[in-house]
Amino acid sequence: MAIKTLQEKFMHVLGDIYDAEHRFLDAQQTMLPNADSDLVRTSLETHIAETEQQIVNLTQVYEILGVTPQRVSCDGAAGIVKEGDKLLSETKNVPALADLAIVGGCSKVEHYEIASYRGLIAGAEMMGQTEIVRLLSENLQQEENTAQKLEASMPELLQNAMRTATAKA
Repeated sequence: MAIKTLQEKFMHVLGDIYDAEHRFLDAQQTMLPNADSDLVRTSLETHIAETEQQIVNLTQVYEILGVTPQRVSCDGAAGIVKEGDKLLSETKNVPALADLAIVGGCSKVEHYEIASYRGLIAGAEMMGQTEIVRLLSENLQQEENTAQKLEASMPELLQNAMRTATAKA
């Protein structure tokens, strides 16, 4: 279907991020048993809870718009999840590397979500949808905070992986 209006584009992107959040939630739940460090495990558990709330917020956006929530197949999310699954599979025998794979994959997810929410917020502002802006901004803030935490955890995880590699050499 050709998109011809701002409203149609907004609904398409909304459905896209709605699908992406569901895909990312499933992926996080799959990654959780593979997390070795407490830092990665705790980060995943926190983000799983946040993602569940973000899906609730998106459902509320649909309610405000008076439409049933609709997932639009998100090829970007599918690709990020597939790439993350592949890397985790290739690193799972070395827990420190698996932790790096998980955090790296989650970081990619966060930046995809940040870009999506920023675009949706701009559209909602143009349409004068202040409650929708509030809900989407709440999701955006969580995504930005999570991205910062993931990036801050990288030095420690890299050091753990270096120690593991040095010990095996």
